Amino acid sequence: MKTFTLDHATSTKSALDALETGARPIAGGTNLVDLMKLQIATPDKLVSIRRAGLDRIAADGTGLSIGAMVTNADCAADERVRQKWPLLAKAILAGASPQLRNRATTGGNLCQRTRCGYFYDTTQDCNKRDPGSGCAARKGFNRIHAVLGTSDACIATYPGDMAVALLALDAVVLTQGPLGLRQIPLCVFHRMPGDDALRDNVLGPGELITSVRLPAPTGGVQLYRKVRDRASYAFALVSVALDLAMEQGRIARCALAFGSLGTVPWRDRAVEEVLTGEKPSPQLFAKAAEVLLKDARGFGGNDFKIPLAARALAATLGEATHSAKA
Repeated sequence: MKTFTLDHATSTKSALDALETGARPIAGGTNLVDLMKLQIATPDKLVSIRRAGLDRIAADGTGLSIGAMVTNADCAADERVRQKWPLLAKAILAGASPQLRNRATTGGNLCQRTRCGYFYDTTQDCNKRDPGSGCAARKGFNRIHAVLGTSDACIATYPGDMAVALLALDAVVLTQGPLGLRQIPLCVFHRMPGDDALRDNVLGPGELITSVRLPAPTGGVQLYRKVRDRASYAFALVSVALDLAMEQGRIARCALAFGSLGTVPWRDRAVEEVLTGEKPSPQLFAKAAEVLLKDARGFGGNDFKIPLAARALAATLGEATHSAKA
């Protein structure tokens, strides 16, 4: 690991002051430390934000504010989250291990880098690590890679679970930085690679996530389905986050987000429009999958994700609509 200096911020202001000098923030370190060990990330200066007062969950009008340093474990265990936004708790508990959830944080989770093996292998071409070098995954072992939102530059997926649930819940990311305060809807926080795979999100230089805000609870049926190779401590092959309500036998409202299908947490409002106002049926669910996957493209090893996503969507919708009727 390359030599670096480490400071400890005791407030948001002191953290931002450190960022202005070129320091990089470190939260739980569950991703950044791994990258530093491999010298994929080589910061000269780090500033820990563990003592910066960003570790609270608080009511925010009709919604909830979750501090950037709230651990995944504490967020999933919070009674308000479990009762009113259960989708978030379910998604968090489906991810990583208890040890990692005790350390990983809300802000850090949103900013984690891809788990693409070619990104982690510094002997391989990777535009996300070395812009302009190419994407070895396109013709390599790409079983876990994206089928939506890809480009010639990159086909890596965003790996997390928490952000998929937050996307379905219409969460907003609050930041502070040189340009002041910003409120960034999660649906525009992550960046698809396009021609520039290096930047994963829209954060600017010196900008720090301070919290994530959940809007008012919907009261709907909330489910998180994660399809993976083993039951625990494995990244998703496909995940589905759903918040749904039924009225008079029809789908009155639904919000859907998908993980491990796209280069970013994926939400397509056209899929929700197909479902809203309709009576649940296998034919309707198949039509929704067609809309979701109309632009999907496999790269050989991950072709199976396309039919798998259709089945996962149908299973999740079937379970939710049955529960809403009961």
